[in-house]
Amino acid sequence: MTSSSTSASPITVYGASWCPDCRRAKQFLASHRIPYKWVDLEAEPDQVVEVESRNNGKRIIPTIVFADGSFLAEPSNDELADRIGLSRAALLDSYDLVIIGGGPTGLTTAIYAARENAKVLIVEKSAPGGQAAITERFDNYPGFPDGVGGAELAERMTRQAERYGVEILQAVGATKVSREEPMIRVDLSTGDHVLAPAALIATGSTYRRTDAEGEADLIGAGIHFCATCDGPFYKGSDNLTIVGGGNAAIDSARTVLRMGSSATILYRRERKDMPAIDEEIQAAEDEGVRFVFLAAPHRILGGADGSVKAIEIVKTRLGEYDKSGRRRPMPTDEVQRFECDSVILAVGETFDQDFCRASGLELKEEGTIIVDRFTYETSRPNFYAGGDVITGASNVSNAMSCGKQAAQKMDERLMGEQRWERIFPDFEYSRTAPGEPSLSRRHAAHDLPAALRVRSQQEVVAGLDPKEALEECRRCLRCDLRATVTAN
Repeated sequence: MTSSSTSASPITVYGASWCPDCRRAKQFLASHRIPYKWVDLEAEPDQVVEVESRNNGKRIIPTIVFADGSFLAEPSNDELADRIGLSRAALLDSYDLVIIGGGPTGLTTAIYAARENAKVLIVEKSAPGGQAAITERFDNYPGFPDGVGGAELAERMTRQAERYGVEILQAVGATKVSREEPMIRVDLSTGDHVLAPAALIATGSTYRRTDAEGEADLIGAGIHFCATCDGPFYKGSDNLTIVGGGNAAIDSARTVLRMGSSATILYRRERKDMPAIDEEIQAAEDEGVRFVFLAAPHRILGGADGSVKAIEIVKTRLGEYDKSGRRRPMPTDEVQRFECDSVILAVGETFDQDFCRASGLELKEEGTIIVDRFTYETSRPNFYAGGDVITGASNVSNAMSCGKQAAQKMDERLMGEQRWERIFPDFEYSRTAPGEPSLSRRHAAHDLPAALRVRSQQEVVAGLDPKEALEECRRCLRCDLRATVTAN
């Protein structure tokens, strides 16, 4: 939570908008939901004397002043964490389960495991809540008819985990997971280590950013990553911009269209180079999405109220071919400005591959961890993984579902019995196949016309009706047969 007002705040951060360490310190405080007052020395040069008076006449930024008058000059994240009193040392040497990552997957796993009386430790390099915590608001989360802020949802999940006795280390990263028979050893960024018979890696994914000027200061205040979560705040907008060329960008544009907003996609290459499915691109064009090609973000401009006002793009030209098989976009000297109310970044996500490789885990080409899809176990016994780090970027509901299932599978493996059946009985349903196959022809899904799609929230592909679905299931009951020949 940030503040640029003159109202009293327990922490004051003196710095400048161009200073990367200032941005890092602000992001650290915000991610841990620590309120602070921001003093931009370029906008308020008379405040420079405050910095100089604390640093023996030197202008060192960021200089962070606390309520008791003490201060830190250009502190590291570790120094900041210690100063604001974050818990960074484990209470025990060993646990029943260590979870690396405190997002929705990790918190959900911890809650379910702790309910079964397991001693659980969460190691989170930032603050609990993951990407959910920095999402401005969820309008589609069940149980909150008026929506719920991402920070509030993260805080509620954290308190629930702590109520069950889950221990959470904040601002502490895991550097490596290894075997120390008969246990698993988790090395921490503080130099300590903890042991457990099982470990879950739920480090999630991090949304890629463009590193355009002004971007970092406007994240969550006009710059977003999720059209479904944050698009409703801009219903009816005539100037909503999406950056990217993949399926996520196309989905974002088509989503905001259905909220009554216009949508412009900026892409740094040409249309033929877009990695999105061509049918999806065509559908977006039919629905009225505007495309600007050979355009890379240069600067994002905010207003006095902290909202986005415009985005400047630099026109690109295509150079030599890169390893993707496409020509590399090269910046030119031409800069264009587009007025906009919000920018949605849909340029992919990244994963902590260095940590995974150091831990000896097998990865897919895109960087996600390879797991057994039924047990969530990785290539190493008793090393589990779940959430975005195995599926790619998803949503809170999927992350929580994954966390619950991972907790169940780990409990079964470690305890040698299916204890969860006493708590969550399985549904019962018939497995009897129909007696005769259907002679109907193959049924195709029904597409909603573009003119109707953009005016409603209905499914674009309506699927089959119950009668068609039943006929389709009954068309062939012998999948082992390659062909049937009928002779007259």
